[in-house]
Amino acid sequence: MAEAPMSCDCFVSLPPGSRDDHVIFGKNSDRPRDEVQEVAHYPAASHPPGSTLECTYIQIPQVEQTHAVVLSKPAWMWGAEMGANDQGVCVGNEAVWTREPVVPGEALLGMDLVRLGLERGDSAWAALTVITALLEQHGQGGQCKEDPVPFSYHNTFLLVDRNEAWVLETAGKLWVAQKVTEGVKNISNQLTVGAEISAEHPELRSVAQAQGWWDGEREFNFSQVFSPENPPARMELAKQRYKGGTELLQQHDGSVTAEVMMSILRDKPSGICMDSGGFCTTGSMVSVLPRDTSLPCIHFFTATPDPSRSIFKPFIFSDCSTRVLRVVSPQFGPDDPVRKQPRFQSQVDRRHDLYKAHQVALNAMETNPDEGSVVHEILRDLESQCLSEISAMLSGEIPGDELGDLFFDCVDTEIKFYH
Repeated sequence: MAEAPMSCDCFVSLPPGSRDDHVIFGKNSDRPRDEVQEVAHYPAASHPPGSTLECTYIQIPQVEQTHAVVLSKPAWMWGAEMGANDQGVCVGNEAVWTREPVVPGEALLGMDLVRLGLERGDSAWAALTVITALLEQHGQGGQCKEDPVPFSYHNTFLLVDRNEAWVLETAGKLWVAQKVTEGVKNISNQLTVGAEISAEHPELRSVAQAQGWWDGEREFNFSQVFSPENPPARMELAKQRYKGGTELLQQHDGSVTAEVMMSILRDKPSGICMDSGGFCTTGSMVSVLPRDTSLPCIHFFTATPDPSRSIFKPFIFSDCSTRVLRVVSPQFGPDDPVRKQPRFQSQVDRRHDLYKAHQVALNAMETNPDEGSVVHEILRDLESQCLSEISAMLSGEIPGDELGDLFFDCVDTEIKFYH
């Protein structure tokens, strides 16, 4: 069995941490090395009253209206590692283990909660209340990787909009949240909310006291009270990455841009860009959320593993936004191993067109390093051109509606280049 994933990392910069009057969000998704991550756009939709929604493992009641979303998601599950909606909200999650045991059985995955928060929340706080309400109703749990060997966890979330960010940390159905209104913040696979609590589950402290974890008198510090006494090695390693990520953010405090966030996600010495044994960074996302609501939000995705050897491609919500099928994985319907019982007894090829082309190109670059460095430079030039166009749009030089197909164009160009 491959080792359990050791990391994911989420970052946010709010003015004055950002160079411009923008909120910058970033996340690396670190997952099993061969797991394919797709980028899928789902338009806003209306749903009949009383309808149900099929998540990864369970059905829940559907709401009557859902927002348009763009998601970077493991291709086998319904939920997402990270994404954004057309209301200017971004959400990413992290695996975490606490003193509350992970309940066996199938419930909502943390990744399902990411997508549900985005589909139903029109602000970071609204998405948070969606997630906490669903936690209370349905709980969290279920197999978290495409493998029959049991592996599940609790979750922390970073929820961001144009004005503020929220860190939401959970332990079973219990939760605590911290509001962030300025500067820089990052989370990793550990509890980080201490005594500075902005909101919490109404029974959080009484449960902690009943379990003997807190005496009811000393200051209530969530991370100290709920962190496990003998944390998994991956949580201990996350402390190093959390510290490294904090240092990288602080180095750029006051000057964070999309380019800076991309460079942080590409940083290998810190472990932020992961390439360790059976696990690696399988997808990355950076978002720019201008405080000026007349300007669109821009969301960059790699749709391929290892951001140091991938390019970020910009997505902008527009009336004509359509799914870019070349970064969407094949569907297998009822024959999908995740749908059959018992689950995950076989494997299917979930690679999308860009993933395949990227794989071939990486293999060729490893065979011929000199040629590989040239390819790398050309791809980074393509990324720089996109960033320049985005910058021009945000400064008013280019109308935003002219860039609605930029994600499609970048994906198409990248695949043609690889071929």
